[in-house]
Amino acid sequence: MERSRIAIVIPALNEAATISQVIGAAERYGMCIVVDDGSSDGTGSRARAAGATVVIHATNRGYDAALESGFSKAAETGCEAIITLDADGQHSPELIEKFITALDAGAAVVLGVRDRRQRLAEHIFAWYTRYRYDIADPLCGMKAYRVEVYRELGHFDAYLSIGTELMLFAARKGFPISSVPFQVRDREGQPRFGKKVTANWKIFRALALSL
Repeated sequence: MERSRIAIVIPALNEAATISQVIGAAERYGMCIVVDDGSSDGTGSRARAAGATVVIHATNRGYDAALESGFSKAAETGCEAIITLDADGQHSPELIEKFITALDAGAAVVLGVRDRRQRLAEHIFAWYTRYRYDIADPLCGMKAYRVEVYRELGHFDAYLSIGTELMLFAARKGFPISSVPFQVRDREGQPRFGKKVTANWKIFRALALSL
């Protein structure tokens, strides 16, 4: 799949320390679209200077809203596939090549599978999706979708699913799904989902609504 047919959506909240490096490594694989979700540290300016298309949220609207805006912008470009990538440095952009290879091999959705998870709720969510859909790591922020999957559902997220609604839709519809295992790197900055209790609550909520 040609670079011009791939959009890489990067949700970002106060990730000025890492965003330039992430874009610099990712842009060789596709068009980088950064959604600056209400940052106060110049994340958006640095992303634009690094060559990304930047979508600005004037106030923080949350992870799923950032991805929703990113997918909408990506679909406007006429791309064939959309890959999501965290801005905090945990996902090596070089992994994108493996995701593209899986798409080229016929997958409609490609899911990253981390070597470790931090929270109890993540393990429970993963147990459910492994049992129900053979999906090992539903909450990994690195995923790839052929754009027709997104267009068939009509949106990325409708209920604060922590990036899982479109994935589960694809599984229920029988789209071919592949996976890419990888070692997650240490994050720079604050956790994406907040403190431990808050993060577990958000994940349990998303799981309950997905049922």
